[in-house]
Parts: sequence; structure tokens; C-alpha cells
Amino acid sequence: MPSAPIVSAKGLIKRYGDLEVVKGIDFEVPPARCTGLLGPNGAGKSTTMRMIMGLSTLTDGTLDVFGAPIQALSRDNKARIGLVPQESNLDPDISVVENLELYGRYFALALPTIRERVPRLLDFMQLTEKSDAPVNTLSGGMKRRLIIARALINDPELIILDEPTTGLDPQARVLIWKQLLDLKRQGRALLLTTHYMDEAQQLCDNIVVIDEGTILDEGTPQELIARHVKSHVIEVRKPHLAKSPPERWDQEDIGETVLYFVHQTDELIADLPSNAIYMQRQANLEDVFLRITGRTLREN
Repeated sequence: MPSAPIVSAKGLIKRYGDLEVVKGIDFEVPPARCTGLLGPNGAGKSTTMRMIMGLSTLTDGTLDVFGAPIQALSRDNKARIGLVPQESNLDPDISVVENLELYGRYFALALPTIRERVPRLLDFMQLTEKSDAPVNTLSGGMKRRLIIARALINDPELIILDEPTTGLDPQARVLIWKQLLDLKRQGRALLLTTHYMDEAQQLCDNIVVIDEGTILDEGTPQELIARHVKSHVIEVRKPHLAKSPPERWDQEDIGETVLYFVHQTDELIADLPSNAIYMQRQANLEDVFLRITGRTLREN
């Protein structure tokens, strides 16, 4: 029998006065999977995550977490959730170990339990050598790893990750991806928001694309790519475009370049002028995201 979802939202609505920011969305977060909640700024992602955390009340619909309505979620069930916030809220005046120990006490964990978990979490996030260092001496990547370690101190079954690798260098991002995939293999449910489409494609088993409070589409990364683009993209610099009529090709004009979405590249390449400048690549989740949410810059 399939396992019950950790989070189940049906017809979820959130209004602030006359402004409806979440407009009747349905989605689930199953155990041992990573679910991505993706969308541009102002799409309703943060509001949805706040409702899951019990930090914002829902206006209408239902939202169950661990099989119980979020309005009635017990303290014990809330302790089964770990949060990795977008902004750092570590205590800069104490050491790495002290940050973890202090957070463990917030959950009323027994001291022997805290002392057993802290070294294990430091090792898991490769911070053992920095255990006694003040937080304000850590690099940005180390701070993000410490925030993730802190979110695990209560041994959560659901981990909510809000932009977990923003601003990090590629090496730090890859390390965090590796550890998040390990958490998923351990059976934890992950709910991820990110603006890095490569991150979503690497980590997520299922993706919910949301904009203006509604779900635009949902599926695995490969399902979304197959539905909205094609397997390959050929980027052609203007003015030397395909000689066939434009309606023959699935394409998008992005200014100095036209993107052609194709399954077989040979025919399109043969249709280009001999002096055309082009690049061929695999289609990816960023192509999907920009195609269904648009390319207009969102500032809020």
C-alpha cells in the first residue's frame, strides 16, 4: 500500500483582506521524496509554506500535516518538522556546537540525546573541525550547512527548505545537494523552494509550478520538460534564422537569440543558413519555468 502523504492540501486558499494570494491549490508531499514548490517572486510560495508551518492561518480549503488538520496540529507533530529558512538566524555570539545544543533545548530534548546528535550532525554536514568556532567566523557555505544541521536536531520527518543554497559557490551547493539526497534516502520528506532550476532538477521527484496563487502545472522534471518544450534546444543568433516558415518550428524569440525546441536536431540544423551561429543543448527545467511563467522580471 502506498504511504500516506506527509502534507496534503486541497482547495487551499489564503486571503489578506480582499487580496487572494493562494487561490485554491491542491498538492501533496509524500514521504521519502523531494517536492519542489517553484514560482517567480510573489507567486504564493512563501505564504503556502507559512501555512504548512502553522505560522499563517488558512482562509479556506483543507491542509493536513501528518494526517491531521494544520489548525489542530499537536506540539508533538510540530516537532516532527524541520525548517531551513532563507535568511540566516544563527546566534552569532556563540559557537557552532552551542547553536545546535541551544536549538535542541528548544525542543525539550534530553541532554544525552543532544550530546549524541550534535557530533553526528556536525559530521554529516562536514563541520566537525569547526565545532568550537564562533558562528561569525564561518563562511557563507558553512553557515548554510549549520542551519541545515540545526534543522535536523529534532530528527524531523518533514524538512522545509526555503532557498537553501542562495548565494553559495558551486562547491558548497553540490555538497548540500549530496546531503539533501542522503536525507531523502533516509526516508525524510523534503519540501523545497528554489530559484535555481538546476537544483530543482537535481533534487526534486515532483515539482509544483505556482504563479499568482494558482498551480500552472505539476509533474516530474522530465514530464514537465516533455510537455512544455522538447528534448533539445537550439539557440540561434539573429539574423540568420531557419529558412522554413516560423510556424513550422516550436520556437521562442528572446531578443538577440531565437530558441528552437526540437526532438530531432538534424532537420532544424539543415534548415539554417550556412553562416548561422547556433548552440545545441539538452532542454532543461529552466526552459520550462521561463516558458510557463514568462520572462518579465518580478521585483517583489
